[in-house]
Amino acid sequence: MVVGRFEGRVAVVTGGASGIGEAVVRALHAEGASVVVADVQDEPGHALCAELGERTRFAHTDVTVEDQVAAAIDLAVAEFGRLDLMFNNAGVMGALGPIDRTPLADADLTLAVNLRGVLCGLKHAARVMKPQRSGVVISTSSPAGLLGGVGPHVYSAAKSAVIGLSKSVAAELRPYNIRVNTIVPGAVVSPMTATVVAGGADDLDGATAALGASALMDRALTPEDVAAGVLYLASDAAAYVTGVTLPVDAGMTGISGTSPYTTGRYEQPMTLLEAGRTTVAPGRA
Repeated sequence: MVVGRFEGRVAVVTGGASGIGEAVVRALHAEGASVVVADVQDEPGHALCAELGERTRFAHTDVTVEDQVAAAIDLAVAEFGRLDLMFNNAGVMGALGPIDRTPLADADLTLAVNLRGVLCGLKHAARVMKPQRSGVVISTSSPAGLLGGVGPHVYSAAKSAVIGLSKSVAAELRPYNIRVNTIVPGAVVSPMTATVVAGGADDLDGATAALGASALMDRALTPEDVAAGVLYLASDAAAYVTGVTLPVDAGMTGISGTSPYTTGRYEQPMTLLEAGRTTVAPGRA
């Protein structure tokens, strides 16, 4: 960790009271940032701010309500003087089940949180950042926004749209020195994931075990792993990076599987040529 990397900078993190959002809040604060924790979860949000102390504020924020998103950003400006990072992270799995039985009210709520909430964050962050002529906006997508069959239908649609929206807004805001990027976490140990794969939202150990058993690398993905990617995109090290989608997923969305041409009969080097003719590499037994 680079101490002081975000000294004097101000961030708003939606969904900041738990999971990925909490990890990002903690990491930013540890590196000198002032942070507004924007979440519907009042008790854990207040508790986090009380623990971290100075340079944090809590704002009750339902991202489906534009005025509440705007108020969280206005709180950052009022308390800390500016806005350097907007992390649109709040999200829900939302509507689950077959497409022919999906209640549209549930679909509307899923889109409202996962897409409209990001749109609100982009809108009101830009309102503050344009006059500053600086800032970074990062939004959370998902492998389900890039691959079919790995997430619920409406969630997948929203997360795909977050990527498209971010790229479009990145093109608009680039002349203002405002960078807009997207982070794509794999299945991460969090209360929401624990509800799906373990014994409930509080069963983080169970989620760690379940996700670790199917992990593409040697352990389960943690919120801190994702936070490291977010902080890179927010930092000066990424000063020339905008309009990108950064997966933090052990290659899930970029690598189809383990190469079949390096094991078994191919463990020793060889060359396959025309009509199936092979040549054996020099020195092969």
